[in-house]
Amino acid sequence: MANKKITGRDIDFAKWYTDVVNAAKLSRYSNVKGCIILEPNGYAIWENIQKNLDRMFKESGHKNVAMPMLIPESLMKKEGELIEGFAPEAAWVTMGGSKTLEERMCIRPTSETLFSDYFADVVGSYRDLPLKYNQWCSVMRWEKETRPFLRSREFWWQEGHTVHETAEEAETETRNMLKTYETFFRDYLAIPVISGKKTEKEKFAGAEYTLTIEALMYNGVSLQSGTSHYFGQKFSKAYDIKFLNRANEYEFAYQTSWGVSSRMIGALIMVHGDDDGLVLPPKIAPVQVRIIPIKCEDEVLKLCEEYYRKLKEAGIAVELDDNVDTSAGFKFAESEVLGVPARIEVGMRDLENGQITLARRDTKEKLQISKDADIVAEIQSLLAKIQDNLLKKATERRDGMTYEAKNIDEFSNLMNNTPGFIKADWCGDPECELKIKEIRGTKSRCILEGQKPLTGKCVVCGKTAKDLVLWGIQY
Repeated sequence: MANKKITGRDIDFAKWYTDVVNAAKLSRYSNVKGCIILEPNGYAIWENIQKNLDRMFKESGHKNVAMPMLIPESLMKKEGELIEGFAPEAAWVTMGGSKTLEERMCIRPTSETLFSDYFADVVGSYRDLPLKYNQWCSVMRWEKETRPFLRSREFWWQEGHTVHETAEEAETETRNMLKTYETFFRDYLAIPVISGKKTEKEKFAGAEYTLTIEALMYNGVSLQSGTSHYFGQKFSKAYDIKFLNRANEYEFAYQTSWGVSSRMIGALIMVHGDDDGLVLPPKIAPVQVRIIPIKCEDEVLKLCEEYYRKLKEAGIAVELDDNVDTSAGFKFAESEVLGVPARIEVGMRDLENGQITLARRDTKEKLQISKDADIVAEIQSLLAKIQDNLLKKATERRDGMTYEAKNIDEFSNLMNNTPGFIKADWCGDPECELKIKEIRGTKSRCILEGQKPLTGKCVVCGKTAKDLVLWGIQY
């Protein structure tokens, strides 16, 4: 039975999303317009995302640093494309105390300028390279329309910034970090993504090119989920980042940047959630299993406490809900809203039969096992099955909502009636890209590198196709 506080997902998807965020107590709007409060349940998910990604970054040789949140306007202007690209979203500080600042300060929308200014000071020789840094922080972009986790004026993210001796090394970094994101989405979030290169129109301001991973939400809307940018020498020339190369000559360095944000929590909700609330993959869930005594009787509690101890010692994130003031039914519903992957239910009737119940959040299936079974092995096996099933379901739905269009009429009919990803040929002309945007605001998601065009003719103008492109409506 669906949670009465949550609108049906197939009835009103936008309202369903908001209801899930509220029911699971993930975030709330604050009195700072356009900014959200990340509540404990939401922050716990973000902490798990951060912990696992941070480990992956460090395993590939990256180190964490912290930059200031304010950027002088003169520093922003050194790289013209960047300031032009972020101008509509920039927030500025003009007063310090009661005095007008001599130079206004931008609240960081991104930190390329600060990193580049820093790199210009610390890079002297090829022996200093590569520098592979990452920053966990919040940034501010003055969005007109906001939605929790998907778009807010302040949001949380990581931004990696690296400097390299050669273009080849920097481009390898750009692609490797995109692969890191792909792996994280697949193995931890259980979300399949499609990767490729952004078109010139959609690339990051100031980049030579941008690589992206794109995910498809339950309702057929796409979400740009992570990007990796190759800068070449654009920023190093603007900020004078030179190094003495192996030929004992000064050369401009090669740079990259890459990032993912707290919109990943929005992706988790929209890919896996259902009418009862969140459905969290075990590898990212703050609580992987909740133990619920049907009645808090001594024999029941004793076994529950034994299970809790064993699971905790095995490194499983477990909670024992022994609150005597709430019913078992309430506890089951709360566990489902929060997306806890698995439940252990223990009651006197079960114990008399020598068994307990395991409940899966993903399928709602309930399993009876012996109370004397190896509870750690049983839960570990169940969590692995849930993780795999969520990825399988998401992949099947994504693939079932990915279409091919050979002409503009097919394209328009698909996007108006069965939104999802559409693969279609493109000639490379920005005018044709804009023409497609007239169909429900559809944008290019990425160029599918290494894939041959479907017909060899642009879906819009009929001229020779340059690329096969993935298109979609975006959040």
